[in-house]
Amino acid sequence: MKKVGIVMGSDSDLPVVEKSIQTLKELGIPFEVHVFSAHRTPNEARSFAQNARQNGFGAIIAVAGMAAHLAGSIAANTTLPVVGVPCSSSHLDGIDALLSTVQMPTGIPVATVAINGGANAALLCAQILAVTDRELAQRLDDQRQNAAQKVLEKDKKISQQYQ
Repeated sequence: MKKVGIVMGSDSDLPVVEKSIQTLKELGIPFEVHVFSAHRTPNEARSFAQNARQNGFGAIIAVAGMAAHLAGSIAANTTLPVVGVPCSSSHLDGIDALLSTVQMPTGIPVATVAINGGANAALLCAQILAVTDRELAQRLDDQRQNAAQKVLEKDKKISQQYQ
């Protein structure tokens, strides 16, 4: 199975990254986690992206706040799918990171999830990998069914409480 690379621009992004890690672990998807800054370590970020396919990665999650150029710089250096996760900050609540992540020029796509959407980034990567992995596709189907069952159980409890 291909790995998912998780790159964060700063260790302050770790709480968002942990949501991705948890989701990937639940689905049995191997991953690696790194801290590379688009601005402070551009050579390392570029090298990671350029070598990702040959190093066994099938998708990359890039997590960054504020200027949030990380996802774009990673995507500029690989043709693997890149999922950007904008992080909230104390300045603009993550709107700056969201716009920086989603507004990519034609030819360098970055899939973008919600601000602090680490779990959805991992799920999107899982869905990408599941295109060619039936076992993973089944795990995703099972997870969806379990989530639906939990909602139905809550519905039943609430409905009974207010009858």
